[in-house]
Amino acid sequence: MNIFIFIVVFAVFIYTVGFSISLWKDMNKIGSIMVFILALVVIIVPFFTIIK
Repeated sequence: MNIFIFIVVFAVFIYTVGFSISLWKDMNKIGSIMVFILALVVIIVPFFTIIK
């Protein structure tokens, strides 16, 4: 079950980082930085909530 959670979280992280890169290319720098911070939160939060 933990492997499935890691795969889903990693997929969401990759998708969010890709969106952040597309925002950066469209010259929306602040939005890109905020979305990248959101992607980092997506990676960090499961370590404190799901995986104990």
